[in-house]
Amino acid sequence: MYILKNALTSIIRNKGRNILIAIIIIVISASCAITLAIRQSASDIVTAYQNKNPIEVTIGMNRNNLMNSLKDGDKTQEEMIEAFNEIEPITEEEINNYGDSKYVKEYYYTYSLGINGKDLEEATDSLVKEKTEVKTETTPWGGDREGRGPMGGDFASKKTTTKTTEKIFNEKAQNGAFQLIGYNSYEDMKNFINGNYQITDGEVSNDFASANCVISEELATLNELSVGDKITLVDVDDDKNTYEFTVTGIYKENTDEANNMASMFSNSANEIITNVNAIKNILSKNEDLSATITPTFILNSKDDIEKFNKEVEDKGISEYYTLVNNLEQIENATSSIDNVKNFATTFLIITLIIGSVVLVVINMINIRERKYEIGVLRTVGMKKIKVSCQFMLELLIVCIVSLMLGALIGSFTSVPVANSLLKNEIENTTSSYDDVSKNFGIDREERPVDNGHKYNFGIAQIKQVDKIDAVVDFKVLGELLGIGVLLTLLSSLASMVTISRFSPLTILKERS
Repeated sequence: MYILKNALTSIIRNKGRNILIAIIIIVISASCAITLAIRQSASDIVTAYQNKNPIEVTIGMNRNNLMNSLKDGDKTQEEMIEAFNEIEPITEEEINNYGDSKYVKEYYYTYSLGINGKDLEEATDSLVKEKTEVKTETTPWGGDREGRGPMGGDFASKKTTTKTTEKIFNEKAQNGAFQLIGYNSYEDMKNFINGNYQITDGEVSNDFASANCVISEELATLNELSVGDKITLVDVDDDKNTYEFTVTGIYKENTDEANNMASMFSNSANEIITNVNAIKNILSKNEDLSATITPTFILNSKDDIEKFNKEVEDKGISEYYTLVNNLEQIENATSSIDNVKNFATTFLIITLIIGSVVLVVINMINIRERKYEIGVLRTVGMKKIKVSCQFMLELLIVCIVSLMLGALIGSFTSVPVANSLLKNEIENTTSSYDDVSKNFGIDREERPVDNGHKYNFGIAQIKQVDKIDAVVDFKVLGELLGIGVLLTLLSSLASMVTISRFSPLTILKERS
């Protein structure tokens, strides 16, 4: 108790010096509060974004291996297409095998099947048909002039030659006027979860076994369909095979890709969305039909990407397929946030180093100025450890009060500072797009605009997180208190060593 009372008396008596120490600590604590709040908020934003957009791995065609295998001087284009058609597609059994992995949190797959419609008009503004060329030739029977027979008569035979163009096509490409997309559950329907597709009438049925479907607004308008109506789909290979579906909902596409200036309709206009079981039922009626199966594997973390790739290779995936992940897209979307976080961390470390050095120097000067006081206390019988504790307690009291004021200042300034840094970072990351624009001789502000979206000249831009709500919460306050205690201990350590070396008799003798 005596030490505390003596410490408070000393703080009041040495106002000037303690005010200087308080100002330094307020500046340090305010800076630390801002940087800690930015770090914490940035981490929360990145974590939330990654939780919303987990690491996804899909299977795609390995174009390099494919082209290398097809590069043969003796192969015609026709033979190359036939060789491509011989590549075995990914099966549902293989997908289940790949998905049975400790690195996979969950996985799903969709079926896609090209199909035609009975009395169902396709949403298209152009028609592509195979053409048949007919050529007629007239040949005389052998007269002395054209059109005259051997006896001078007008007997001639007509020969008609019909040439039909043979179509060599990629069997893996979906044909049919419509695309029938099948899902297993609501969780698989990412376009609806992410808001790319939105139901405007009816609903997506939770019956994933029946022949239900949802269609686009454009297809519904074009064919005057509404919820509850039935549509008939037709096998592309055999028009005798028909399948009746009930329309349970009508959806619209909200993505920028829907704004296609070259077409009257959006990309999803002819997509009919149903369930996997409905498509399997169609496939069971015609074994010659082939649906495209697209798997998506949700990994536990980005650290599992390479391990999962290796595991799938060991399980025997074809060399013509490759695994594609969305890690780069996620990192691009949060790159500005990460850069601001890294800057805040660097600034925090520099602030702590400078702050520690300044406080140690001031504390050393304080000890030197109060040598006589230390000598008196030691002479009256106070132990070295208690003298050191008094000086440490003085600094700790000033430090805590200053930390509170610094935290208050930091709480008001952290949000504008964080967003100012983020704004500058986003401007820096977009400079490369401006450079490309200049290569075309076009200023960024003068780019051609389509429906409010500026063209990016073929460069993919990821929508970045553009706001940080940096809040000084209890966690930040706890970290700030820890920093204050650490600074107090570091700066007091030098004073404790100095005090332990002081001899009270020598100090008093020098004073006299």
